[in-house]
Amino acid sequence: MSLNQILLIGRAGNDPEMRYTPSGTPVTSFSLAVNNNRRDQNGEWTEETEWFRVTAWERQAESVNQYLAKGRRVFVDGRLSTRQYTSSSGEARTSLEVRAFKVVFLDSPGGESTGAGAPPEAQSYSAGSSGASSSDTPAANNPSEDVEELPW
Repeated sequence: MSLNQILLIGRAGNDPEMRYTPSGTPVTSFSLAVNNNRRDQNGEWTEETEWFRVTAWERQAESVNQYLAKGRRVFVDGRLSTRQYTSSSGEARTSLEVRAFKVVFLDSPGGESTGAGAPPEAQSYSAGSSGASSSDTPAANNPSEDVEELPW
């Protein structure tokens, strides 16, 4: 048995971009910035940011495209993969990519942590289901709840 799962909470680094496969399946991609605050060796707080490329498929792609905007906080549950590519300057690079199984919007479109601004079915959608309700996840039950209190 093996497991490849990643849980991320961060902010959308750009507005989502939706496209369609040749067979008509919607695919939406966006970048996700995940910050980590820590003290350096001098005792001063520093912030490190990891960037991930997130891809959502099918109905989830449509929901993400409609309700996600740059700067909004989002929880992503997905599968991590890496991709090697060559930049426009000819430099070899590696990209961290996440195929999202579940996306939960943690704040309203205005950036407030109220859970308002999107219908319940858009706040949480799990891939492969007929549409998850907002009560499927603790964060959707109480979006203003502090992240450290979440059970995962």
